[in-house]
Amino acid sequence: MRIAHVVESLEIGGLEHVVVALASAQRRRGHDVRIVCLWRRGALAERAEAAGIPVDCCDKQPGLDLRALAGMRRMIRAFRPEVLHTHNPMAHYYAVAATIGLRIGCVLNSRHGMGSGQLSARREKLYRVALLSTDHAVSVCDAARQRFVSHGVMPVSKAVVVRNGIDLSRFAPRNDISGAVLRQTLGLPPSSVVFGTVGRLNEAKQQQRMLVALRTLIDQGEDAALAIVGDGELRAELERETDRLGLRDRVRFLGARSDVPELLAGMDVFLLSSRTEGYSLALVEASAAALPIVATDVGGNAEIVHDGRTGLLVPAGDDDRLAAAMAELLRNVSRREQLGRQARQWALEEGSLDAMCDGYERLYAGAGPRNPDVATRRIAG
Repeated sequence: MRIAHVVESLEIGGLEHVVVALASAQRRRGHDVRIVCLWRRGALAERAEAAGIPVDCCDKQPGLDLRALAGMRRMIRAFRPEVLHTHNPMAHYYAVAATIGLRIGCVLNSRHGMGSGQLSARREKLYRVALLSTDHAVSVCDAARQRFVSHGVMPVSKAVVVRNGIDLSRFAPRNDISGAVLRQTLGLPPSSVVFGTVGRLNEAKQQQRMLVALRTLIDQGEDAALAIVGDGELRAELERETDRLGLRDRVRFLGARSDVPELLAGMDVFLLSSRTEGYSLALVEASAAALPIVATDVGGNAEIVHDGRTGLLVPAGDDDRLAAAMAELLRNVSRREQLGRQARQWALEEGSLDAMCDGYERLYAGAGPRNPDVATRRIAG
């Protein structure tokens, strides 16, 4: 099957990592796959090409760019795809416009988040028009699907869910040896319970709430520490807050890292304090590492963290509830281990790259979802 993926770019980001992983997996399955970038190639283009996936670029300029539109049409027409798979709104309406009159067996779009800003904005209006020529409108979690349908962005008849997946082979279960190595590397006491988080340091992720909760635990006499993996515009502010709270000896800022699986294997509990999320691959990765999770109940988090079974969910913005959930797991080793085992089992069953590929292949082939509780789900009435 010839599959053309269209993205805005392959700059480093969650959506872009998913597209490269999906395209690479599809190529390993024997498909002929190509990626077309609307704006620019980006840093991940080399990774895609190393996996044998050609990457084309339209070099779109700001505003309506007819030259980029014509270039995209030439690229796609030369490839003659059986499937046109676009990612997010702008890539979709440009690709649909560029392929008017071309015979393509299946056209589908994946929305990789909850939809930022006003869903009535110009971009969304163009997206709605493009959906008239689209077979499937895919959301990556139920919460996003419900939001798009309720706002009239996606028609019920075309709205489906295919959850993003990860390469599970990269993630070993959390273990004491890795934990000891991580504590030694970070200069933390051997007895400390290490909470960890992975993500961009920005306002939406609300990492400052983890600092406040950690301060609460330490004031209660608990031996706890926090490892923050990631970088972003709020790093300096978060470091100042760490100093203000007197937590410098208990908090480690690790920056952007390429060894996230190894770091996860050494943590004790994973934290996510976001005020908004789509379908968080950081939570899927933590689950694959057999980590119990404390996360805010926003977006698609509840579709990954099953409260009381694979982790604990708390209301967004509630520092006391966050601290209480952290304390509950800090004080109960057997509870942490039980939740972690169940989290990994969930990841093995539902969080894999193979499950995501299977879901998309059923859509490409024109088949309906096999099971409404597994990878692909169509909206009921």
